[in-house]
Formats: sequence, C-alpha cells, structure tokens
Amino acid sequence: MKKFLAISFAPLFVMALVLSTDAACADRVVVHAGHLLDVDAGNMLSDQAVTIEDGRVKSVAHWNAATVGDAKVIDWSAYTVVPGLMDMHTHLIGDIETNDPTAPLKMTAQEDVLIGAQHARDTLYAGFTTVRDVGTYRAFGDVALRDAIAKGWVPGPRMYVAGAYITIPGGGGEVTGLPPGTIVPPEFRRGVSSNEAEVRKNVDYLLDHGADFIKVIATGAVLTPGTEPGKSEFTEAQIRAAVEEAAKHGTFVAAHAHGAEGIKAATRAGVRSIEHGSLIDDEGVALMAKTGNWLVADIYNGDYIDTVGRQQGWPADILRKNTDTTDAQREGFRKAVKAGVHIAFGTDAGVYPHGDNARQFAYMVKYGMTPLQAIQAATIECARLLRKEKEIGSIAPGKSADMIAVAGDPLANIRLLEHVQGVIKEGTLECGPGATKCHDASP
Repeated sequence: MKKFLAISFAPLFVMALVLSTDAACADRVVVHAGHLLDVDAGNMLSDQAVTIEDGRVKSVAHWNAATVGDAKVIDWSAYTVVPGLMDMHTHLIGDIETNDPTAPLKMTAQEDVLIGAQHARDTLYAGFTTVRDVGTYRAFGDVALRDAIAKGWVPGPRMYVAGAYITIPGGGGEVTGLPPGTIVPPEFRRGVSSNEAEVRKNVDYLLDHGADFIKVIATGAVLTPGTEPGKSEFTEAQIRAAVEEAAKHGTFVAAHAHGAEGIKAATRAGVRSIEHGSLIDDEGVALMAKTGNWLVADIYNGDYIDTVGRQQGWPADILRKNTDTTDAQREGFRKAVKAGVHIAFGTDAGVYPHGDNARQFAYMVKYGMTPLQAIQAATIECARLLRKEKEIGSIAPGKSADMIAVAGDPLANIRLLEHVQGVIKEGTLECGPGATKCHDASP
C-alpha cells in the first residue's frame, strides 16, 4: 500500500486515507498550495489550486474552495510547492563508495538491485522524483531497477539509465586497483572499448538491451585507482562515434570529463552533457556556452570525499586527486554560470549516501547561482537536458504531477530543500510520517 502524507486537519485526514492507495486513479485531485513556484516564468504564486487528473496536471489556478466540488483535496496551504526535483548524476545500483576497490565484485547482481531499491526510496522521499542514473559497473542492474519502479514494485524516482560505462581498458569506468590474479566477470566489462568500431558495437549493445542514453568515460577519474582526472582516455573521433551511434537510436551521450582537453574534445564531438567538468578552462567554458550543451558538476561531493575519505582511510592517491579537482571545479562552475552555460543539477549520489542530494543546492548558490537558478537547474533545465520538457520539469497543464512541499520559502533559504515535507509523484502521495527521508507535513 502506498504510504500517505499526514494532514493535521481531521476532515482532510480522512481524504488522505482515501488517496493513499493510488491518488492517480482518483477522478480528480486538487492540491491547495499556499505558494507555488513557477519555474518556467520564474515567479512565486500565492494561494494556488493544482488540479490533477490521471496523474497529470489538468490546471493551475487561484484557489477557490467553491470550485473544488467533489475533488479530493491535499491541503498544502501551509507550504511552498515546488516541482519534483531532479538529479542528473546518480548511481543507485550497488553500495556507496568505500575504501575497498574490490567492493563491487563482492556483491551479487541481486544484492546490487535490492540495495538500489533502498537508494531509490531514499532519493524519492528526499523530493527527487526523476533521476538520470549515469552508470553501473555491473551492466543492466539499473535497467532492472528502472523497470521495477515503473511497474510499481518498489518506490523510487523516474529513472533514465546508461546500462554500463563506455570506457577504455583499465580506464575510469573499469573496476581497478584489484589484487593480482583477480578475475573480473564479463558483465563488468560490457562497455570496454579499444577503438571506434568497438565503441559503436558496445553503444548498440547497451541501447539494444534497455539503456536510455550512453555514458562515455572521456577522461580518468578521481575515484578509479590508476587513472588521472586530467588525462584524456578516448579521442575526439571515438567520442564522436558514440554520439553518432547513439543518435541512430534517437538518444544522446553524457561524457564523464574532468580534464580541460577531454571536456573540449567531448563538446566538439557533440555530447549532450559534460559530467564533473572539474578542470575546465576558459576556452572550454566559451565552447560550451557556444554549443549549448549542459554542465553537470557535482560541486558538493569534494567536501564529502575529503571528510569521510580521511576518516575512513581512503587511498592517499584518491584524496590527492580530490584535492586537485575540488576548488578548481567550483571556480570553473562559477565561470560557467557567469558565461551562460546550461547547468543541470547533478550530485554523484552513490559516492555519498542517497537522499542527501539536496545538500548541493547551497553550494550552487555559494558558487554563483541565485536560488531560483539553482532550483531551475534541478527542474526545468534537467527536463530540457533529457528532452522531456513537455512531460516533466514544471507544474504546468499536461505535465506529470510531480511536486514537493517545503516549509518556508526556498528562494529566501535554499537549504529548506534539504528538509522536504511531502512528495507527490505522478499524482500519488509517495511518503508520509515515519518514512526515511520524508517528514510529517503538518504545519
């Protein structure tokens, strides 16, 4: 049974019970929003009624109790209602980062997906109704989790998944740092590619087996032993081969790229987004502003790695690479915002615990965005990156009814988004009292 959101007013509490089974199936649901953030226009509206039918927004209008009729009412009049948040850089499958490079090999495929279901629940209850999951070491666990959520078997955000990494042998998308003689099973190497032909073959394979888009590891990685973030791993021609092959399937490529040259090569090759972008230079910023692709920079993550990594004794080389990239990434982010580069919210959740995604908002504001821009980056800009802006990303007629309740004005205090009071996904109340990350929505 769906969890339901507690309402402090007794008559409405009964309505919430009726809604708890599946609000999307009710004839008509009205959310009474004390304030509503219109991310399309950039306006905060007061005392609004959001009418939902069949899981989609039917209308948004000024609240008028006389027009509610027999609709079921969700009373969020004490809250600010914001579109469901989105994170464009998550890793739900498998456990979070540790100091053990062999950890991915110690879990079964079944365990990977089951713990992924817990991560998905925590992410949803934190207010994130859509994620782009950008790769898993063991191929296609993300496809299984995406489909389980879509079928209603487990609670979680809407997922768009990469299936696996397209990476060079021993590159940033491989399991490395292993003891001599360790055998890595084939399902961990589905995207390993040495040349353009192998890139094309593996892109086709991943998309034919359920991936929604392609993730190319264009440079080394902070957390992959034996690789360097500033070093390019694929050539521009090889990245372009992935872009061309993905386009044949009607989709796009996201490029993990820390180094300045890798960022520029991937951008010239036509990738839709640059992930991390840690060492971007002025030329790269200008190029991205010109081409119009998105920067997805996990600018909260460096502090977590430095703090927890040192506490847990992560390898010195990883801590060194994190130090080398953290401040540079934040300065590059600031320059990108100023230059008008498209920014989409992405956190690398999975390095740190899932459900803490919203901690990044304060960093985005600190490093150059207004609170409104940061929220737009996590809503309508993500939808545009996904090419789904007609379906999700704002609270508007015809779109999926994804929204959250926040106690206060997030435009005045962006950190309020770290404490979501209620979540609706596709018209259904998804969490309530006692849930892991969703707080009681009583005033």
